[in-house]
Amino acid sequence: MKAIIAGGGIGGLTAALAFRHFGWDVEVHERAPELGEVGAGIQISSNGMKVLRALGLEDSIAKNAFEPEALEMRMGRSGRRIFRVPVGDAAVERWGAPYLHVHRADLVEALAAELEDRAPGSVHLSSAVTGYEQSANGITALTDQGASAEGDVLIGADGIHSAVRTQMLGPEQPVFTGNVAWRAVVPIEKLGDLAPPPTACIWPGPGRHAVTYRLRRGTLANLVGVVERDDWRGESWTEQGTREEALADFSGWHPIVTNLIEQADAHFRWALFDRAPLKQWSEGRATLMGDAAHPTLPFMAQGAVMAIEDAFILAKACSDSPTDIPSALEQVYASRIKRTSGVQLGSRANAATFHKPTAAAQLATYGPMWLAGRIAPNIVRARQDWLYSEDVTART
Repeated sequence: MKAIIAGGGIGGLTAALAFRHFGWDVEVHERAPELGEVGAGIQISSNGMKVLRALGLEDSIAKNAFEPEALEMRMGRSGRRIFRVPVGDAAVERWGAPYLHVHRADLVEALAAELEDRAPGSVHLSSAVTGYEQSANGITALTDQGASAEGDVLIGADGIHSAVRTQMLGPEQPVFTGNVAWRAVVPIEKLGDLAPPPTACIWPGPGRHAVTYRLRRGTLANLVGVVERDDWRGESWTEQGTREEALADFSGWHPIVTNLIEQADAHFRWALFDRAPLKQWSEGRATLMGDAAHPTLPFMAQGAVMAIEDAFILAKACSDSPTDIPSALEQVYASRIKRTSGVQLGSRANAATFHKPTAAAQLATYGPMWLAGRIAPNIVRARQDWLYSEDVTART
């Protein structure tokens, strides 16, 4: 059996490794001339680490990662702590696997190296899948190089601008959220006493919020800053803004946040668009996964982790029903749509939670969180159980 995978990002590479894990041949087509990710961090919660562990990747991922002490929230301007949920050993004990921060480039490099070892020559660069043709017995992926690839299933892991999804479902109409996100990475040694805490920290405030955490064994600080503005709508992962623009968006914010912006050499920004859950992810032997299927706003840090879950579930489902791939793909959708839609909708709701515009609204929202964190911390922790305790590798 052979799986053709459109897209060589985190989801596509994990899918290729998952299908190899179940004994399939794999062929990955990536439009870029080389594999890699623009410098930025990613949070891999326990549910994602269980998949990487099952694929034999936990150690290679963890060696360049950072394990935070806690998940916390601090007021964006004052820095006052609202709550703190320990992770580290506590995450392993409660959710069954570590909670890690990883540089995207490190994750892609580790996945790509392992795939080359297990399936040499399976990645085809400068080769974008533009569409597909299929019959009852197989599917052919068409590429922009005029070549084609034949297999038993086509996995559309080609992101928010997926060509596979466009052929399957037609052009989409995403809705601009009114939010623009900044991101930057800075060496910890440049930040002095204003280095961010060794946690995954959310800094909420009126009309904006920031997230800080550490990468590469603690040597780098990662910043994501989201601000409500309507004057720029570029949905590009690689477009740069200026230091002055980013500082203006977070004027008056806590010095840990503004110092990170000040010390960064590059300030990337992208407009955030929302997309409703889809009514289907597959057509015959072609299917979607990750951002191509359920693109998620970054307010739960679950976009990449959902793709990692998808990868294992797809590979197992196709392996369990190799003689009826279309039905297997439909069953994947039926088993996944509630969870991925919950993450999509929860991420959308978090934007409003993090951006309370007035002191009264902030008190009404964050006051109960602060109180729960003080007198009933297990309540705060338990709110994450449905997400982080999931182990898709244990499904029968």
